[in-house]
Amino acid sequence: MNRIYDILIIGGGPAGLSTAFICQKQGLSYLVLESGKSVFQGIANTYPQGKLVYPSKPKDAPEPFLVEELRPPDKPVTVESYLQYVQHFVQHENLNVQTEVAFEDIRDERDGLTVITSKGNFKGKKVVLSFGSNIPRELSVYGDAKMVAKSVDDPSKYIGVKTLVIGGGNTAADVVISILKAKREKSDIHPVYWAHKSETFDVNKETAQRLGEEILLGGNIRLLQGATPRIGEVDDEGVDRLVIRINEFKQSDGIDLYHALSFPMQNVIACIGSQGPVPIFDKLGIQTIACTSGVCKIAKEGDRLVLLTAEFESTRKGVYIIGGAISPSFMKIAAGSIQEEKHPNLIYTAVNDAHHVVEAVRKSLGR
Repeated sequence: MNRIYDILIIGGGPAGLSTAFICQKQGLSYLVLESGKSVFQGIANTYPQGKLVYPSKPKDAPEPFLVEELRPPDKPVTVESYLQYVQHFVQHENLNVQTEVAFEDIRDERDGLTVITSKGNFKGKKVVLSFGSNIPRELSVYGDAKMVAKSVDDPSKYIGVKTLVIGGGNTAADVVISILKAKREKSDIHPVYWAHKSETFDVNKETAQRLGEEILLGGNIRLLQGATPRIGEVDDEGVDRLVIRINEFKQSDGIDLYHALSFPMQNVIACIGSQGPVPIFDKLGIQTIACTSGVCKIAKEGDRLVLLTAEFESTRKGVYIIGGAISPSFMKIAAGSIQEEKHPNLIYTAVNDAHHVVEAVRKSLGR
């Protein structure tokens, strides 16, 4: 905690790693704090297996990729290949990255900013928020459900136990398929329970076909339609559990009946979508503006867009925001006016944001 970095970078995706790489080239001290188990965890969690990664660039963008080292190949490659390349890049460049560090807050200090995390506090002259927009939603249940997983990096750890997957979309289906396959290959008879609050599951044709093939091969699955997570509790043995209601019967006397299942939280995966970073901006005291009719052409009416300068500095001095966290648009302060600025959620946009922010920070620090 004694060291004061020039830049603390929150998030190890394309924007965060580009910021780190440019800092290293420019002689600025930095530290990347990534909540996942590895860099680019957001892409790993959201890209389906085998999806191709393209060097996409907006047609009206005048600049080339300003961090060529993170530019995807011209010939599209699978996301697995690209992630492997990125891992080698981080090792080869010896980038200063700490993983499995959950960002919590920022505190103003006399000599800079302190970033508060699950692994302690870190001090920096500037902070760059580059955590993207795919922030997993939390389960809305009474009690502590933080032990519930949001994704699966190792399906084999669910072998030998009854597992609950919550969510009705493609991401949840992918998780169900991976666990079913792992269980089937080890002749595990314990089922995978797949719960969704609606009566129907909404998956695309390709995913549904893969799921059907896995079931035909012997995958043991139990569907729980119209199921709702209700409460987190601790049982008599001290195990944190999640109670999910699967049926409810309204009684005229006001005493309702319901059926429920209880799972250890460590056996639960909640794939219930993501939320934008607005709640984090609110917590940090970063100003946003709600879109109204006639003001926004890209965002929807009612959406809240973060307010940034042309150098991507927020209304909180010394805190910059780049990459997917400000896509598909943000409110730009320029020449005494405020207007919506288009900001595609692309690797190109993220890495070029990093270039411009590091240049701005370097000048402000007199380097």
